[in-house]
Parts: sequence; C-alpha cells; structure tokens
Amino acid sequence: MFRLSHYLRTVLKPGQSAHAAGPKGNAPPLRMTGPVVIWNLIRRCNLTCMHCYSISGDVDFPGELSTAQVFETLDDLKAFGVPVLILSGGEPLLRRDIFEISKRAKALGFFLCLSTNGTLIDAWMADRIAEADYDYVGISIDGLKETHDVVRRKAGAFDQSVEALRLLRDRGVKVGVRFTMTQENERHLEPLIDLCEAERFPKFYLSHLVYAGRGNKNRGRDSEWASTRRAMDLMIARAVRAIDEGRDLEIVTGNNDADAVYLLHWVRAHHPDQAERLERMLVRWGGNASGVNVANIDNLGQVHPDTMWWHHTLGNVKERAFSDIWTDLSDPVFAGLKQRPRAVTGRCGACAHLAICGGNTRIRALKVTGDPWAEDPGCYLSDAEIGLDNAAPRITVTPFRGVSHEASV
Repeated sequence: MFRLSHYLRTVLKPGQSAHAAGPKGNAPPLRMTGPVVIWNLIRRCNLTCMHCYSISGDVDFPGELSTAQVFETLDDLKAFGVPVLILSGGEPLLRRDIFEISKRAKALGFFLCLSTNGTLIDAWMADRIAEADYDYVGISIDGLKETHDVVRRKAGAFDQSVEALRLLRDRGVKVGVRFTMTQENERHLEPLIDLCEAERFPKFYLSHLVYAGRGNKNRGRDSEWASTRRAMDLMIARAVRAIDEGRDLEIVTGNNDADAVYLLHWVRAHHPDQAERLERMLVRWGGNASGVNVANIDNLGQVHPDTMWWHHTLGNVKERAFSDIWTDLSDPVFAGLKQRPRAVTGRCGACAHLAICGGNTRIRALKVTGDPWAEDPGCYLSDAEIGLDNAAPRITVTPFRGVSHEASV
C-alpha cells in the first residue's frame, strides 16, 4: 500500500511531524519485526465479484481452521511481532466465530482491521462491529450504483454497502472505500472520492487490478497506462486539496508501486525543494512488500507471500507455526522476493528507481510471462521517467537481511 496523502503531507507541510498522533484508526507509527498479515478466515461469500482473487462462492469450503487453531496462530503471530492483522474472506462476517476471533486479537494488542463487502451490515451488525473495536473497516465499491451492482453480480449491493459505511461511521468506526479501477469504471473514480468527502468517509483506497483469481481472467479490462496516469493526476490533486482545506480524507493506492515514482516526478515538478527529502523517504519505504512485510494466510491455513499468490504455498499453520514458515528461505521464489534488490529483469531491472518500487508487483509479471522476475507489465511510467535514456545500472543482488517498513493499512 502506498500512502499518497501521507507523503504529500510531508511535502506540503514539512514542518509537521510525519508521525503526529491522529484520530483512532490511523495506522500506528511503529517498526515491524513481523509482516502485516492479511488473513482470509473464510472462503465463503454471498457475492461472486468479477475481480475476486480468492474465487469465492456462497458454499461451505471444507478444511477451514477451527477456532482453536485460529487462536493458536494468533498467539504465534503476536510472539513473532506481527503488528497489523486484516481479517478478510470471502466474507468474514459469514464466519460464526468472527467476533470471538476479533476479541482475542484485540486482547493481544493487534492493530485490527476488517475487510468486508458490506452487504450483510444492518444496524444490529453495525453495533456488533462497533463493539468489536476494529481500528479500521474497509468496504469495496466498484463504481456508482449500476456499475457496482454489475461487478458484484447483486442488485442493490451498492446501496447496501454505502449504508453499511454510514452505519459504521455513525458509530465511531473508522471506515474507508476501496475501489479497483478498470477501463469500465474509470469514470467513477472522482464521483466516489466526492462520495467519501460528502459522507465523511475518511479513507479512499485506489487498488490497481492484479492478475489473480477472477482478476486474471478479466485482465484484458485492466486500464490502459494513460488511464492510470489520469487517475494518479486526479488522486494527487484531490489529496492536495484535502490537505490544503484541512479535510479528514486519507487517499492511498495499492498494487502498483510505480505510484511512488510517479509522485516523486510530480514533486520534482511542483515542489523541487522537497524532492530529495521525499526520495529518501520513498527509498526507505522500499516499494513492493510481498513476502517481506506483507503475508497472507488463507482459509485452509496455507501461508502465501501475499493475497495474490494463492497458487504458491509456503507452508500451513496447521503443521508449522507461521513464524517458522516465514523465516524459512528454502523456497527459491520466496527467497527471491526477500532479496534487496530483487533479481528482476527487463525494464524493471534497468530502472533507476528500483530501490523505490522494489520491482513492483511480481504476480502480474508471472501471470503474463510465466516468469516472476520479468518486468511488471503494469508499470505505466515512460522509459525516460525510469532512467532508460541513460546506461542501465548493474544490479547486484544481496541476500535479504531484514527490511523495516512503517505499518500502514
């Protein structure tokens, strides 16, 4: 995840602390020893969305972890230093013990998030969620009413999700909208940011399409590079306006780490005195964190480098502790993800900003070329913007020795 508003704030208001205390729900400014863990507790879902990476359905999937197995893994995650836990699915609210799990996670001190489609949240469920004291609840919306309902394959899904956001907002829960952009729904980007501002939903997350699950089948609908650049220009403009006007709107992006380099170029053009400082911050951030500071546990207990890597399993928490799985570098792909710099090739390998983006999203390269180390076909930057007008730098790969990132949700 790239915290666009956070980095813009450091440019526009450099005198303010980057880690100033904020309202409940802001990601904690702590150093990680373990990764952020996205946990698909259940695969069952009441929807069959077009871009679903887990290819869920409204059926029970056998072999899912018991409550006791979840609790045992929670204890291990805490001991390993995992700071942030994102409970997802399928639809996590369909899991009967979701609030038992949430209570245990909060007692252990995790920064706890819930990722839901929102269609099951009525006033009673909103009360339960508020009582669970989640630090953040994210709900995906894929466009305005008609488009969202088509993508979600459910009439009325848009109205239900927006009402869920309102119900939670009114109960003091920090909420946010997640929007996965394609060519079909690009025109809805600004209206959805307008919606967040009008409804006082404090977070907007633009997710670039990743070629996994149903998203892989629909990758022909991925936005053209020019569309992505237009979207980034809009996101930057709206984030700047929110900062200037003192609005409580946090704009973030995900699944395309080239966004950080795009922002750096914007800052060089508009605030050149802050560019060098921002570049140092972005190198420290380090870009793509799959297999480094982001991990995934699926509904069966299988561990993956992140949620888009369900085809690649590192181990199972039913058989080995997560902490043991995550520190075992015998898997060559997993070890390669942890290398800095990664042994990427093509434009990514020659890119002058490899230290910022980390080689971007490896799963896109894998799905298109069959090679996880090939250039990311989702990079929308020009050759000039990534320094290919000059001689390509020689890449020396060193073993992973631990990379610290700030927690972000």
